[in-house]
Amino acid sequence: MTWTAAQILEEMLAFSDGDLHDIDHLIRVWTYAKTIGELEGLDPDTQYVLEAAAIVHDIACPLCREKYGNTDGRRQEEEGAPMAREFLRGAGMSDAQLERVVYLVGRHHTFTGVDGADYQILLEADFLANACENGYPRERVEAFLDRVVRTAAGERLIRSVLRV
Repeated sequence: MTWTAAQILEEMLAFSDGDLHDIDHLIRVWTYAKTIGELEGLDPDTQYVLEAAAIVHDIACPLCREKYGNTDGRRQEEEGAPMAREFLRGAGMSDAQLERVVYLVGRHHTFTGVDGADYQILLEADFLANACENGYPRERVEAFLDRVVRTAAGERLIRSVLRV
């Protein structure tokens, strides 16, 4: 039986070992991704992959903090892809679903070569969560809107939440 998004979330919360910052961030990203995906009308399979990727996208952050002393985006991508594969190995996903989630985790800080709505929405949701958490200046938000955002729902949420 395939894990639901709620079951993936429950497992990820346990994996987060009480790190409230990481937990808050993954819940924000998942919520924004879920919302944008539903508003954009994604098909159920793409929505599921998007939500799974949003939940586990920062799985490598604890390792990166320990190993490198920071959570640099490129290192998160490198370390996170194999970690996501191992974490979700027993989740009952199809091979295609699992490989797509792993791919997204391995590219969630890469704004080039975006090859699907799931990828696009993950970028937008992660940026929105990071902007909320870190108080990005208006200029940075506007540049992201101009250069990266491609979904109407993502643009609406970013403008609404960040008041730009």
